[in-house]
Amino acid sequence: MRVLSVVGNRPQFIKSAPLSAALKRTGIDEVLLHTGQHYDRELSQLFFEELELGEPNYRLEAGALPREEMIERMRPGIAAAIEAEKPDWVLVYGDTNSTLAGALAAVDTGARIAHVEAGLRSGDWSMPEERNRVEVDRLAELLLCPDERSQRILAAEEVAGEALVVGDVMADAARLFGPLARMRSDALRRLSLESGEFVLATVHREANALQPRLGRIVEGLNAIAGEVVFPIHPRTRGAIEREGLTLAPNITALAPLGYLDLTALASQARAIATDSGGLQKEAYWFGVPCVTMRPSTEWVDTVELGANVLVDDDPERLAQAVATARMPANLPELYGDGRASERIATALSARA
Repeated sequence: MRVLSVVGNRPQFIKSAPLSAALKRTGIDEVLLHTGQHYDRELSQLFFEELELGEPNYRLEAGALPREEMIERMRPGIAAAIEAEKPDWVLVYGDTNSTLAGALAAVDTGARIAHVEAGLRSGDWSMPEERNRVEVDRLAELLLCPDERSQRILAAEEVAGEALVVGDVMADAARLFGPLARMRSDALRRLSLESGEFVLATVHREANALQPRLGRIVEGLNAIAGEVVFPIHPRTRGAIEREGLTLAPNITALAPLGYLDLTALASQARAIATDSGGLQKEAYWFGVPCVTMRPSTEWVDTVELGANVLVDDDPERLAQAVATARMPANLPELYGDGRASERIATALSARA
């Protein structure tokens, strides 16, 4: 049996590591295609090196383009790989432009689509990610849901594919790589940080790299008391420089970090301020309170439980939420038990 996996950005590299290992253990031949959606080495190649992923069989080098143009650039290359490899399944992850391009290329070639993280919804149609995930769910034959809520959403939408609750592959990665990161990374020592005494901030979404949102977010980050560590995405850094925005002296601006360094910081921060869906979940699993710089989130359970606070781009709410961030006691297990990859591999194998 053969699976063609389409990956293109940071979270997808992380998700693919434990799943690739599970596919191999199950006897499934995996062909890995890297779209090049994240072209910066620190957001791409370094993950293959750190996570010991196999070298991609295909590289498309799509680069940074507007959504529709990027998808159309990726689509023929993915279709050509599908035609050449003739996989039993095309496996796509999450909600990126690479995800939708992979699904559309599978439709073009008549291949079956399996969607990891199916059924997630934020309700915010201004986000390209929301449009991507809804369209992919309508195309997929096998919908691999992180939780029962996602499965119920798909049932309400009457999607045609088969929806299975398997858990979240990011939980697998956190379980496997969290302890490894704290053991191998020297990020805290290198940055002269004390565990539990700093805030980790990340901003990467396209909407947050535009004015006036970016200026308001920077104003909020500047108002945070204490040490703030800010690994800056290339798109965000370019926008900050272009707009002439200034970061406060207590903010340590860094180049993008490798996964192990970022995980070491995230798991030992006092709080995390982010617009990343993946970091919202990782914060929960690491027991670190999260403040999310978005008006909505697909990970609504973390907000309902009080482990995550939505502040949109309001600078006062951002600074206040970080100042008062606390992790509630006795939180339930969310998004699986760290064995999602095994369930996905078994589900694919049973549907050869």
